[in-house]
Parts: sequence; structure tokens; C-alpha cells
Amino acid sequence: MDILIAIAGLGIICLVAEIFNLRKAIVPITVAGLLAVLAFVGAKIFTKNPDILGFGFDKQPYISMILNDKFSLAFSALFILLTAFLVALSPEFHKDHKAKLSDFVAIKLFLLTGAIAMISFSNLSMFFLGIEILSISLYILAASNPKDVKSNEAGMKYFLMGAFASGIILFGIALIYGATGSFNMIAINDMDRETLPSWFNIGAVMLTIGLLFKIAAVPFHFWAPDVYQGSPALTTATMSTLAKVAAMASFFKLITTLNPHLPGFLTTINVIAVLSMTIGNLMALKQTNVKRMLGFSGISHAGYMLLAFQFRELTLAQGNLFYYAFAYTLAGIAAFAVVLYVSSSKGNEEVYSFNALGKTKPVMAAILTCSLLSMAGIPIFSGFFGKMFLFNQVLDKGRMILVVFAVINSIIAVGYYFKLIIAMYTKESTDTKEENKAVPFVYSAVAVIAILINIGIGLCPEAILQLIR
Repeated sequence: MDILIAIAGLGIICLVAEIFNLRKAIVPITVAGLLAVLAFVGAKIFTKNPDILGFGFDKQPYISMILNDKFSLAFSALFILLTAFLVALSPEFHKDHKAKLSDFVAIKLFLLTGAIAMISFSNLSMFFLGIEILSISLYILAASNPKDVKSNEAGMKYFLMGAFASGIILFGIALIYGATGSFNMIAINDMDRETLPSWFNIGAVMLTIGLLFKIAAVPFHFWAPDVYQGSPALTTATMSTLAKVAAMASFFKLITTLNPHLPGFLTTINVIAVLSMTIGNLMALKQTNVKRMLGFSGISHAGYMLLAFQFRELTLAQGNLFYYAFAYTLAGIAAFAVVLYVSSSKGNEEVYSFNALGKTKPVMAAILTCSLLSMAGIPIFSGFFGKMFLFNQVLDKGRMILVVFAVINSIIAVGYYFKLIIAMYTKESTDTKEENKAVPFVYSAVAVIAILINIGIGLCPEAILQLIR
């Protein structure tokens, strides 16, 4: 609970700073505050004696609402790191709307609060509160460019689909409460599934459907490409990294804790995983808009992460899911830092806008190449090891066919990732007037730091896996 209070307080400080005309201090103070909270979370994870200064993960939930175990603390640390990157990118991205900078930064902090509540919950009411805080923040950010018709369209589509999914989730929670008489996840987990009425399983199915909407898994993916393309690029980066991983991690925690006895449930998840990988990658091959392409790529990555539901040992599966999410989000942040630069200098995110980037801005082109190679699962990048760990986990369950589909889709993904790489290094630019525009320092700094961490955890994966195991 102290983590939530610190981040929410930081968001309030941002709004108060605007009142006192301290706009220049907002981003430095916010990033410093987030890094301080990240250090605090790290102390909780690594301190073996939980009584020292209040550190150490909590063995008991806070008033039955929040439980800071290793799984939730590790993902909280990832979310805080991602938010620090996103906040650092904000001043340059919103340079034409400086008066609204405090609003954009505060919304991202409140979004982070919702994401941490989603992953740290021990009560279904706290889970729903977290998902709504995160969703409402994203609705605002998606439509934050009122003069752009595509942004308005993206905000409306995301709001309608998100509200629909939230309604299904809320109905599912109501059915689970009606079956168990409790919102407390620990109490529900201790109940005998054989004695629970049938609507408990119906509620679990409705929760599953609602969260599959949130992670944009097939067949609930149809909103994602349009929303990703129409939203401001920084909002798209937030959706495809922080929001997607928060929904996936909370989905994993929810289902493994509720443990519904549903015939064919795991088979259904497997089918959705295969469809998400296949449709996401095949549709991405046809795209010429990079944000839309990364939107379909995100659908395919949701399919890979769903493979984590195949496990013999829960702790092992949690570690593999966290490692994959860490690798994917870092590659995504680095890639979007480059996309932000190109879109600001060229005015669009089409593939041809990246032509000759390898000649004009070799560092940015190299970072984007590394990010795409990581997403494709090429060694030495952490994306390769993330896929390898998940594939081994599936093989351990004896489901070779799932791994075959996953490997084939990884090969397909190379096609559209290399389409962008080829454009950067072999095509000639059609627009020379913006080629000499300097790369903003914050874009290059965030991109370099993110990709270096990505490569680092690829070289030493145990450093990340031990956070949960």
C-alpha cells in the first residue's frame, strides 16, 4: 500500500507544481521520485528480513486488499521503470502543449497506480478499481489530441470497447461473489471447488473474456490496430507496453488464484494463443504504418505470453512470464523512442518514412534494429531467451504442437520486422529536408538505456528470473 500512496502522491505533486508555475521541475522530480520508489520496491524484493525498515515482501495482505508478494513486487518494479521512461519522453513529445505537461505526467502516474493495484490485489474489488483507473487514464490519453480526427476516433473506440470489457468483468466478479460470498482471493482460493455453484465458473469465464479484450487477444483484438494507429505515438507506446503487460500479469494471477474447474479451459486458452500469434503476425505482414504494424505485433506477443498458462510449477511459470514481459516491454520502449523521433520529423509513421535512417541517423537505426530483432526472438537479445523459456515450459507439459505453431509464427514475424530494417538500410529517402534534424537527447537516451538493459538481461537472464523464483 505504501507504493501506491507514494506514486499517487507524486501525481498530486505534479498537479500542484503547475499551480505554482514550477513546470520545468515536474519531469525531473517525477523521474527522481519514480527511481526512489523503484529502489524501495527493490529493497522489498531483496531484503530477506522483512522487519528491517518495513522492507521485505508482505506475508499478510493489507486490510485484505493488497498483497505484496514477489510476483506483484517484480511486476510493480517493471511498471515503475516503464513509467519513468514514458515520463522522460513526455516533455519533448508534448513540447507544443507545455501548459498541459503536468496533466500528461500526472495521468501517467495515476495510470501506474492502477497498474500496480491490478497486479498487487488480494481482493476482487481492488482489482476492478485498479483496472478502471488504468483504463480511464488510457481513454484520456488516446483522445488527447482533440484537433486530430484519428485521435478522437481512437479515444471513442477504446472507450466503447473498454467500457464493454469492464462491464463483462464486473458482471463476472458479481457472479463469483454470489457463488463464494467473498471478494477475498485468499478465501476464495481455499474453498472447495466441488461445493461451489455453477455460476462461479460462469463468472470466471466472464472475467477471462473481459481480460482477453484488455490484452487484445484474438478474437477480441479488433479494436487494437485502429486505436494504436490513431492514438498519439506516446500513448500507443504506453498501451503496447505497460497497459498490455499489466493486463496479462493480472490475468495470469487471477486465473491461477481462482483456479476454476472448467472443462476445456486450458484448451481454449491454447487455441486463443495460437490464433493470436497467427492472425497477429499475418496481418502485420500487410501493414505499411509502423504503429499499426506494432499493434498487430502486440497481438501476436499476447499469444506468446498466454503460453505461460502451461505449467507444472507456478513459480517457474511466473518467472518465465515476467522475463518475457520484461524483454518485450524494453524492446517496445526502445522501438517507440525511435518511432517518436521519425514521426516528429517526417509527420507520419509510414514505413517509407524510415528510409535511409541507417545513413542519416545510424545510432537510432541500430537501436530500432536491435529492438525488432529482440521482438523477433533473435539471439543475443532477451526476446530470444524469453521465447526459449516459454517454449521449454510448454514442452515440459508435452504439448509439442503448440511449440511448432509458436516457432512457425516467430519465423513469420521476421518478415515484417525485416521489412522495416531493409527500409532503413537499403532504401533511399524521399524527403531530404528533415534529414539533418538533430535527435532530441531524451529520445536517444531512453532508447539506448532500454536496449542496453534488454541486451544485458539477455546475457544474464538469471538476474531477472531470481526476482520471482
